[in-house]
Amino acid sequence: MSTQEVFMSDDNQTIINCPSCGAKNTTTAQRCGSCGGPMEELKPIHSEARERQRRYQQDGFSVLWALIAMAVQVVLTGAVVVALPQAAGVLDFEGYYGMSLTIPVWFTGGFLVGLISPGKTFIEPVVAALIVAFPTVFYLYNGIFSTFGHGQTVRTMPWFMYAIMAAIGVMFTLIGAYAGERIQLGPQTATSD
Repeated sequence: MSTQEVFMSDDNQTIINCPSCGAKNTTTAQRCGSCGGPMEELKPIHSEARERQRRYQQDGFSVLWALIAMAVQVVLTGAVVVALPQAAGVLDFEGYYGMSLTIPVWFTGGFLVGLISPGKTFIEPVVAALIVAFPTVFYLYNGIFSTFGHGQTVRTMPWFMYAIMAAIGVMFTLIGAYAGERIQLGPQTATSD
């Protein structure tokens, strides 16, 4: 009863507040006279099932790992979607083909970040892929101000299809990050149920 408030009543009986409802009770009471709850201090519940569920939940957002994920996504996307067609003219990814290629590229980026990050990082690669998706869509749709990349010429697609395919790529980034985290965490422990 260390954190419970203790008072003295007018008739020299010691009174404590119930940890559940706050009602006044005597120190000899085993249960609260108002709510019926136990008069001992409340303790957090720790159970194996709860710990197993928390094992795959992310604790918070790391700006450092978001920046690392952004660097990974930029390098992979730049290498495959921008630099590869510049190096080999045969590999001209525009329109549908370019956006279809970003999906496995972003999945791979999410997988790599999930695999190498200490702790659980599902959100950071997704945020990075979402940020990288905007210039990628702009590059594949229009080019960069007609100076870097030509945009779509032959294999054209409406702009909303670029947005839909970018959203699919971002979702696959989440799947990749989750797969990387699962491999990093190792196999699930057997339950004793």
